[in-house]
Amino acid sequence: MTVIVEQPEVGNQEQEKKIHEETKELVLDGGFVVPGSNTFGQTFRDYDADSERKKGVEEFYRQNHIHQTMDFVKKMREEYGKLNRVEMSIWESCELLNEFVDESDPDLDEPQIEHLLQTAEAIRKDYPNEDWLHLTGLIHDLGKVLLHRSFGELPQWAVVGDTFPVGCAFDESIVHHKYFKDNPDHHNPAYNTKNGIYSEGCGLNNVLMSWGHDDYMYLVAKENKTTLPSAALFIIRYHSFYPLHKAGAYKHLMNEEDVENLKWLHIFNKYDLYSKSKVRVDIEKVKPYYLSLIEKYFPAKLRW
Repeated sequence: MTVIVEQPEVGNQEQEKKIHEETKELVLDGGFVVPGSNTFGQTFRDYDADSERKKGVEEFYRQNHIHQTMDFVKKMREEYGKLNRVEMSIWESCELLNEFVDESDPDLDEPQIEHLLQTAEAIRKDYPNEDWLHLTGLIHDLGKVLLHRSFGELPQWAVVGDTFPVGCAFDESIVHHKYFKDNPDHHNPAYNTKNGIYSEGCGLNNVLMSWGHDDYMYLVAKENKTTLPSAALFIIRYHSFYPLHKAGAYKHLMNEEDVENLKWLHIFNKYDLYSKSKVRVDIEKVKPYYLSLIEKYFPAKLRW
């Protein structure tokens, strides 16, 4: 698969600073326009900003960092990897997300289906020929159905938020890193070194990630034998892995395939992050297009 060459751009942190300081809008790639601020008038992913969601987001990460341990991740993967809870279509799972707002997100408080369509439509404008990437935008957060009662109604700290490896040291780039001091793995000599239980270059596929919607949707797509390319599965599984694709942490665990797929994740991340807004997508207008993509890449009903 050939990655489309993009125009040179400033680094993520410099870019966000530029957006925050200048009043004019910044255009990424072909046509997608980055807004000057999030829906609360703050810089995107600013966890220190005094917004109405700050306290709730920080409490979310406190719980997340305390409870996401190696034992917890193994337990969740074993339980939910059976995919024996529900049978439903991709679109039905999209509609389920109308009930939920992501407590870890400092940038948006809209129902999740709005974010899915905003992401997919923004990608579609700039990459009209990459239909697999449009569909990836639509489905990347569908694992958040774990919040629903049909899936055990898991607490938000076990479903959403930035992800990170377990089984090795928690990198300081992870948002609200200070709360790891109360995580038992932080004090376990088998897990608190740079490599931990892993070896350099082992490949991210061999690394256990904190449990949440990313890993769950990856399992759902893979076990239901989607025909999406490997880059799509990589995006689904690691789109919340901000310590890697924003801060460059944990690259020592990557293999060559990870390096190639990370290029696509960097492309995807801009749309996942900056497309969040109060502007609604006309669902009925775009629904036929996305139903056609679902039919192309997935079976009619999936095991969840």
